[in-house]
Amino acid sequence: MNLATKLQSIFHVHDGLCRGLSHFSGPSRAAIIYADLCDSDPRIYDPQNLLEGHQPFIEKIYLKSDHWRKNTPEVHQGRLFGQIFPEKSPEPSGLISCGGRTRAIFHQAWFTEHHPTMCSTGPTERWLEHAACLLAHDCSNEDWFSTRNSQYVLREYATHAVRDYIRDELDLKFGLDSRIEVYPILDAVLGISKTREEGAWPRGTLVFVDPSMISSTEFLVRFPNPEKLRLSNFKHVRKLILSVENSERRLVSDGRFIIGVANYKGLPDCRITAEFRGGHGFLRFSGELICSFSDGSFHSSNRRPNLVQLEELLLGPGLQSGDRHDLFKIVSGIVLRAGEQRHGASIVIDLNTKPINFSGQRLETPINLCDPQMLDLAKSLSKVDGALHIGADLCLHAFACLLDGRSIVGENRARGARFNSALRFTAEHENIIVVVVSSDRPVSVIHGGIDLTARAEWEPISQLVFEPPTIEGWLAEPADVEPPLLSPALA
Repeated sequence: MNLATKLQSIFHVHDGLCRGLSHFSGPSRAAIIYADLCDSDPRIYDPQNLLEGHQPFIEKIYLKSDHWRKNTPEVHQGRLFGQIFPEKSPEPSGLISCGGRTRAIFHQAWFTEHHPTMCSTGPTERWLEHAACLLAHDCSNEDWFSTRNSQYVLREYATHAVRDYIRDELDLKFGLDSRIEVYPILDAVLGISKTREEGAWPRGTLVFVDPSMISSTEFLVRFPNPEKLRLSNFKHVRKLILSVENSERRLVSDGRFIIGVANYKGLPDCRITAEFRGGHGFLRFSGELICSFSDGSFHSSNRRPNLVQLEELLLGPGLQSGDRHDLFKIVSGIVLRAGEQRHGASIVIDLNTKPINFSGQRLETPINLCDPQMLDLAKSLSKVDGALHIGADLCLHAFACLLDGRSIVGENRARGARFNSALRFTAEHENIIVVVVSSDRPVSVIHGGIDLTARAEWEPISQLVFEPPTIEGWLAEPADVEPPLLSPALA
């Protein structure tokens, strides 16, 4: 394959991968380390600096050792031109990695971000593995149309990534004897999740059991003629979910029909479970979270608030270790309740020795939020317009507080008054953190007039017109120096 076509393939596969993962997990970068032949120098394509800070790790793996070249099965004999031997690459901290070896490209290692709110890394690993497979196929096929097609495939790969991961897990449990079809199950889960009954979204649990295990399942009720209860009839299944709503009962299917109702304790361990929780839900395999689903799509998020920035801020001086843990637990509980009930809330965390005084409904005696009953009261008070005022003493001092301040640079009118008031307030008061929960679930941690949870907006990447540097060259050059362009003959 000529160099220009190969660079097009790398660009399109990388672009499709980043766009697809960003829809599945939030803004996501990706990078690839590859070597064309067994004795080739490894090269790195990292246009968004995902691997910045991981230089020592990469140098250790690829330059100070030849292990990545050795102790691997022979891939050049007896394999089709696009067939891949997958392998899980060593993962630097905070990253997910997967790749493989093919006849077209001796070594590939793809990397992407490990978001802290992921249910499971399994679907993302399958996504990276498929990117490696498509790149190998494109480099073997030498067809420009195929390179563009790979980009589109990877952008829309979410359902297939979930399916591939479940299929791999089923094969580990059953070998190749499993008769359950995963795609119809995933289609049904999304279809049912979008079907209302008398205006209400589904709430309840639907369990999928391999047909070979139905006879050993302990049913509370079994339907005598399951052929009439097809899984593909989403409206009918949505009605049947009412029988297991808010209970320990589970609706049971073999992947094609609804078989009956069982208690969750009588179900086999090897099962696919769809938990419907109103406007969203979760997919599990053998009890382990795989992904969530909402708005007709699968997502990697566990839908829990990401408060990593708050946890880091609380590590500063002024709090004892035990108080720091309790304060984080208190705020997390309030944020989680607000998210579940889909109402906005603001929480002022006052780390001053003496809490500041500002407008709000003061309490005659601050209430101790370490008391579960008082914490539950605070969660309810968070629904009232205005902010909760929590001190470093772990007590609630006021609620319905008004946050005022002068206009500052960085305000975002698209986020509304609650968010911008928090920006202004923290810009004018020291030792103050404000956690803002929007009614549509985004959570912001604001300190010093800055939203610490703001997501980076990655600039569009231009077409790849230069050969990626070798790892040795990448380690030696400053990050802002671009490699030389291709010669006109190659470009």
